[in-house]
Amino acid sequence: MRDSRGGLAEARSGAYRLFAEAMIYPDAGFKEWVQDGELVESLLGALSDISPALCEGSGSWDALRDAGVEDELEIEYTRLFEAGPKGPLCPLYGGLYGGIRMKVMEEAARFYNHFGLTLSGTPQELSDHLTTELEFMHYLAYREAEAQREGVDAGPYRRGQRDFIERHPGSWIPTLCIRLDEVEAAPFYAATLHGLRALLEWDSERLQREEPRSS
Repeated sequence: MRDSRGGLAEARSGAYRLFAEAMIYPDAGFKEWVQDGELVESLLGALSDISPALCEGSGSWDALRDAGVEDELEIEYTRLFEAGPKGPLCPLYGGLYGGIRMKVMEEAARFYNHFGLTLSGTPQELSDHLTTELEFMHYLAYREAEAQREGVDAGPYRRGQRDFIERHPGSWIPTLCIRLDEVEAAPFYAATLHGLRALLEWDSERLQREEPRSS
């Protein structure tokens, strides 16, 4: 684990960015990135800097080197996350996993606005979409690292991450992982999202220790 000023937050920022990029639609460039091993090597490097325990299960991480043949990964992405007569099998929108979706989206947007961010309104940037939430975690961890390097209070960024994980990705990613197992998702996506769940759980526990709520 990195212990230099801002080092842990920087590694976490990189890991969230990589998980976000791993969940975009897999075009030709994406598949080359996977097959070359760049994705898994970069991700394992970041996770190792956070906690070596997050890199356990080397067999499952090997799945992040497998982009399948021809358009296999694209078909699986569509099957899992986009298509279906009653909607996607495993939607990537947190508001579809409980509660009233509009309220979930509005609350997520308030988090973003509080830290000076706005969304473009495209489908991939809806406030409750997985990649949007992970990009936000990437941003907050980056700002945390920046604050630590400059010797200023990083507490607001840590508390923002603590609360956002609890209210948003940490509240629905475990259910998404259960659904992936039930529909026998391709190993690439199963490994990616189970790895993300492990990071969120590790991060949530750490942040709650470092930034406990006042009683």
